[in-house]
Amino acid sequence: MANIFTYKHLLIGELLVLAVALVLTLRKPEVITTKSGNTVSRPRSPMGVICTLLVLAITWALHMTGFQISVIIQKGEKIVAILEKLFRPKWEFFPKVIAPLVDTIKMSILGTVIGCAAALPIAVLASSNIDHNKFVVSLLRVILGLIRTLPTLIIALVCALIFSLGTFAGTVAISIFTFGIVAKMLYESIETIDMGPFEAMEALGANKFQAFWSAGVPQILPVYLSHCLYCFEMNVRASAILGYVGAGGLGITINERIGWRDYNGLGMVLLTLLVVVVSIEFLSEFLRKKLS
Repeated sequence: MANIFTYKHLLIGELLVLAVALVLTLRKPEVITTKSGNTVSRPRSPMGVICTLLVLAITWALHMTGFQISVIIQKGEKIVAILEKLFRPKWEFFPKVIAPLVDTIKMSILGTVIGCAAALPIAVLASSNIDHNKFVVSLLRVILGLIRTLPTLIIALVCALIFSLGTFAGTVAISIFTFGIVAKMLYESIETIDMGPFEAMEALGANKFQAFWSAGVPQILPVYLSHCLYCFEMNVRASAILGYVGAGGLGITINERIGWRDYNGLGMVLLTLLVVVVSIEFLSEFLRKKLS
């Protein structure tokens, strides 16, 4: 059965490639004859090829995933029933949300601070205009790429296995995730700074650290703090679901409510989380405007 499935989808892929090749072959330039008798070749619009490729890609994806609109329509009543309960939150459940919500916020703050602090020196070493050692720059960028490849839940699962269940594992997972994101964005920002002051400091006898601290940090500090605030927003959302793998926070409460089919209680949890996330976004946006 597995071989049939493989051969079938391989055949579909080959047909897709052949169709694309056919479309590209048939797209000959349009020949226009002027009044003087001269001919001019005008390239045809690429919209036909783009639309054809898009239709083929969507058709292939629908076939491989088994997507069916009829199933969504049939299950529509269940979706509406669940949404109706979610939009009628159980207000008396709010006191039980406070403690895990505080854990979620604490994990987000501490994880963001640790990750952002560790990202700064690594971002400097991964910047090609500051560190001219190509091996070190390439190695650090590969490591950062691997860290960003891993989803937060996977990192939290590994941390939970190593450090046992609880908020400590969640904090470590958020720190690692934040480190990968901030270091990536920061070294790209460092590579765009004006190197004139940095080179002048080195010419006066300063080492790289002194030159970067005096000439580079003032240029990247607003961008660095903006990246930190952005990651803090993401971490509040991410930490809310880390409880699914035993990393503490609101995720445990959300998992419990779903397991008990208590969608009214789940609605209260999600409403509380929504208020906190929106409040943090407004505060973060205000601070970023001040920094810019």
